[in-house]
Amino acid sequence: MRWRVFSSFLVKVAAALALVVLGDLLFWLADGVGSTLGMFAFAWASVTLLLTPAAWRRGGALVAGAIALTLGLVMIDSPGLLALLMFGATLAVAVLLPRMVTFDHVGRWAVRLVLFAIVSLIGPWRDLFRLIRLGKRRGRGLKMRGWLPLLPLPLIGGMVFLGLFANANPLIGEALSSIGAPNIDAESVFRFLFWGLIFTFAWSTLRPRRLHLPFPDEARPELDVALPGVSTGSVTLALITFNALFAIENGLDIAFLWSGAPLPKGVTLASYAHQGAYPLIATALLAGLFVLVALRPGSETAKVPLIRRLVVAWVAQNVFLVASSILRTTDYIAAYSLTVLRIAALLWMGLVAIGLVLIVWRMLRGKSSAWLINANAAAAGIVLFACTIVDLGSVAATWNVRHAKEAGGAGQALDLCYLNQLNASALTALVEMEQRPGLSPDFAQRLAWVRHGTLEATRNSLKGDSWTWRNQRRMAQIAAMLGGRPLPAPPTIGRNGRNCDGSLIPDPAPAPDADASEPQRDANASAPLTNEAVR
Repeated sequence: MRWRVFSSFLVKVAAALALVVLGDLLFWLADGVGSTLGMFAFAWASVTLLLTPAAWRRGGALVAGAIALTLGLVMIDSPGLLALLMFGATLAVAVLLPRMVTFDHVGRWAVRLVLFAIVSLIGPWRDLFRLIRLGKRRGRGLKMRGWLPLLPLPLIGGMVFLGLFANANPLIGEALSSIGAPNIDAESVFRFLFWGLIFTFAWSTLRPRRLHLPFPDEARPELDVALPGVSTGSVTLALITFNALFAIENGLDIAFLWSGAPLPKGVTLASYAHQGAYPLIATALLAGLFVLVALRPGSETAKVPLIRRLVVAWVAQNVFLVASSILRTTDYIAAYSLTVLRIAALLWMGLVAIGLVLIVWRMLRGKSSAWLINANAAAAGIVLFACTIVDLGSVAATWNVRHAKEAGGAGQALDLCYLNQLNASALTALVEMEQRPGLSPDFAQRLAWVRHGTLEATRNSLKGDSWTWRNQRRMAQIAAMLGGRPLPAPPTIGRNGRNCDGSLIPDPAPAPDADASEPQRDANASAPLTNEAVR
């Protein structure tokens, strides 16, 4: 049994060292980070799951591991911070869940993952001390017990400082070279620290620590705490008032927003849509908070049939309010343009509507707080997972190009500065715009300038280790769109350069000539005073 445990330990050490070698090849020796991040993540997840057989026997751990592997493939296509964070969280859940009795809820797991990240930083050193204690019990390593735990910190710290001194002082560097010591410079020190970082990350999932939160895992019963001013009568009156106010707002939205009736004089559709979108979402969130606090499952207020019906009606009005906010935002987008932040706002509004429905479902079915947290987290997780796959910048750029005024659409003039900020995500949209006939010469020149800079940056990224599969597919798509035709040549840079939208930077305005104006002032001062001047 002991030999089996020890052999498993050695296999995990070898796996961690192999990941260190892979990370050194993919990141340190490479020129940039691209799809290599996904390759390393996929290898890390594969090795971890292969050496964690307990995860195979737990359904939730198996699902989390499958999601981690999928996110590794997503980052091979296009690496991103969101995908990387979700990858780390799901891989940690996959190795920690077999050590837990139940999943409980996402709120507790958020705390657990933060503690896991902190504890993992000292994981290798804890295992080193455990090996020393194991040797002591078996009668070996007694002589080492006193000094071996003291070695890691002075050895690592001494190597770091020696490398820095050797790099700063040529005498120390030459002395080390004369005795055959390897060349220790700042790059070597940082490379060694990089190895240690990868080893620590890999070891955290290969040998995860059992985490005990300071509060028990058992689900606590829902407590009916009496709140001041919250009674059956007050909640009933409040819900009647809220339903009436929401009916007025929703009635106005139906009259002007949904039916398309003309707005009152002085009110534009853009201002009506833009000013109301986000305050109405805040209103829906406050409504959800009210239902959570005043109508908890099992409370006296939640048992009254009239209150339950009023809550259902009110939440239905809130969902309609969210739908109106979504329509306001889409109208504003149609009048102006689409951005990544506006796509995120639409997704957030959809999650708010789902959350409201889940809140009322919880009240009607008597579900627990843990159920509500997990249900909302599942909805948010699905949306975030989709965002790691879909390039929202490309969606925004394509929509703007196809609805721009220059393309015959009903939108505003194309914001080339924003497309320039999107980098490779806007590349195919820019090329698509260039193929449209009837572009004005000035706009065509500015468009060619922005497209040329984006295209060159994308080509350069494909030459090094920052290569990504998604950008490679973009280049293939552009080649198919052109069908062998050359792209328009970019315009000259101009004397002062060009702005982010490709327009020429004008010459600076000439400064006023102080010397030229001085004689005029002198002449006026020396002019004789006439009767008119005196008067």
